[in-house]
Amino acid sequence: MGSASLEKGFVFLLETGAGILGNSSLLCLYNFSWLTGHKLKPIDLILNQLVFANNLVLYSKGIPHTMAAFGLKYFLDDVGCKLVFYLHRVARGVSLGTACLLSGFQAIKLYSRTYRWLEHKTRSPKCITFCCSLCWILHLLTNVFIPMQVFGPTNSKNVSAKTHFGYCFSLRSDRLIVLLLGVVLSSFDVICLVLMMWTSGSMVFFLIRHKQRVQHIHSNLFPHRPSHEVRATRIILILVSSFVTFYSLSSISTLYIILTVSPSQWLVDIPVFLDSCFPTFSPFLLIISNIHSSQLVLNFWAKISCKANLVKNL
Repeated sequence: MGSASLEKGFVFLLETGAGILGNSSLLCLYNFSWLTGHKLKPIDLILNQLVFANNLVLYSKGIPHTMAAFGLKYFLDDVGCKLVFYLHRVARGVSLGTACLLSGFQAIKLYSRTYRWLEHKTRSPKCITFCCSLCWILHLLTNVFIPMQVFGPTNSKNVSAKTHFGYCFSLRSDRLIVLLLGVVLSSFDVICLVLMMWTSGSMVFFLIRHKQRVQHIHSNLFPHRPSHEVRATRIILILVSSFVTFYSLSSISTLYIILTVSPSQWLVDIPVFLDSCFPTFSPFLLIISNIHSSQLVLNFWAKISCKANLVKNL
């Protein structure tokens, strides 16, 4: 194994390991708080699904690609390859849909000060569970063709047109069929991206108007601190903008690989790295910036300390 492959393996290992650590920490906190009777906010349900989908992306794509970068070849059989690629596509789509749901929910919450949006705010928490379940069902059904296009090393000898991922292979279909299939399957992704950009733009416009109104009310002697709602909106705007950037770059690079006759291995690695950027970056932003996540961390350690003291006293 050359030095370039070793460096690439360490990059994937660092990215995947950090992302799994961050998402798993948030996932444990949310579920521990729910199991111990702590009432979670509606937005926490969305964030819980987002970190779970991000973790699944890293498990299904980051770990196998890291192992392949370190020189481990053909460690998955045909069933394993089909399952890994199917779970990655489903998790990637759920992550997109959840980010869109998060952006829309925060926009409704931000605009709820007006009478026209007040009714939508009262109804939105009731629709969160339904929307989350619908997102999973939709992507589980729309990606059923993925196992037909992926196969393990045992069946690779019978196929001439294929793309090598280092541990699995994918069938290369006709370019026209790939483009038509890509347009149909990416329609949902395009709708989600457009909705995210629209809601993000509306929230930015709202924050600008809010800042202008605050400047007329508060003097320079008493600087105004942004409310929790405004700070949460800014965090979600950072999440959405980073998600749109990484997702768009990954989609463009993936389309280029599909249209390329024989893509090189480093070109195949680019979409994998971009797919893992947002799942690795987002949990740490939530842990550092989200006040409610910090409160969950404090409550978690407080309960652990109480139980330790009780055991010691016994």
